[in-house]
Amino acid sequence: MRVSLVDPSAFTPPYDHALAASLARAGVDVELITSRFAHGPVPAAQGYEVNELFYPRAAGLGPRSRARGAVKLAEHLPGMLRLRAATRAADLVHLQWLDLPQIDRALLPPRRPRLLTAHDVLPREPRPGQVAATRRLLRAMDAVIVHSEHGAERLRAEVGLASDRVRVVPHGAFDYLAHQPEEEPLPPELAAVEGPVILLFGLLRPYKGVEVLLEAFRAVEGAELWIVGMPRMPLEPLRELAARAPGAVRFVPRFVTDPEIPAFMRRADLVVLPYREIDQSGVLYAALAFGRPLVLSGVGGFVEVAERHGAAELAPPGDAAALSQTLARLLAEPARRAELGAAAARAAAGPYSWDAVARQTIAVYEELLGR
Repeated sequence: MRVSLVDPSAFTPPYDHALAASLARAGVDVELITSRFAHGPVPAAQGYEVNELFYPRAAGLGPRSRARGAVKLAEHLPGMLRLRAATRAADLVHLQWLDLPQIDRALLPPRRPRLLTAHDVLPREPRPGQVAATRRLLRAMDAVIVHSEHGAERLRAEVGLASDRVRVVPHGAFDYLAHQPEEEPLPPELAAVEGPVILLFGLLRPYKGVEVLLEAFRAVEGAELWIVGMPRMPLEPLRELAARAPGAVRFVPRFVTDPEIPAFMRRADLVVLPYREIDQSGVLYAALAFGRPLVLSGVGGFVEVAERHGAAELAPPGDAAALSQTLARLLAEPARRAELGAAAARAAAGPYSWDAVARQTIAVYEELLGR
């Protein structure tokens, strides 16, 4: 079986490479069709091909270039046309993301089983027309994978997909992060911290509830809060909230590369994801791989991780008081934190292992090819 995995903008390199490697281990002939990731190293290919077909000039400009967006837009149509040729020999095309659903539906490779993983069921910060175009794109698929039962229900209710075209395949835990040959240490000012650390990690976006966590932290004593990740929202209001907290709040407002992630994860006494809305999150599956105790908002697929596997405690979304109480209690209960961490590690090695994900994904492939 030959499968083309497609992520034009390299939106999720950890997921793309982990899925490709697990499929290759299971005997699938895999080609990952993507673009060069501009922010740092990506996992090495293990048993599969990588074709950086998309956006060659834009990728060369670097992430801070003002011209990058315009160049990327100009390269999009040629890239989609090259994709049609590149997938000719594939038995199945498995799309991870598409950049411009308004036009991409008409540019998809010629008819063969087409599958899309809806990492976000619908866009959270949409451009004009993007939501309607995404619905049309999803309806053009032979099947759509989501990572939770919550996501499956949204596909049925908000997109109108029939149940026989929706498949739930869990997100895998990013265990490769814990086994890198060249891990980097924490910055010296962070390595010198001696007390408990609460970690919020990942891109900073409005829907992630960073301000809720900062409000909650005002009532938490005896710990530091680290907010680590590239800002996609104004930082000044967050810094103003941080200044009101009795404990130290440290910002690391930049992209953190894979070799840096283990030091942050291993240092965290609690990893907190106070999101206002989500289906699933790559940060969650990095924390699971490191066996970290988790506090999650009770939204989306987060609820399934907590309730089915005991791998997290839940707090109501947007409720700073409840979140504060949960954080304070867990900081005072090391045995409970150890229990949560052990459950996280078991979940990462079991239902959220990439070999389990590959088996379920291949079952979807075989079903589509057998129709």
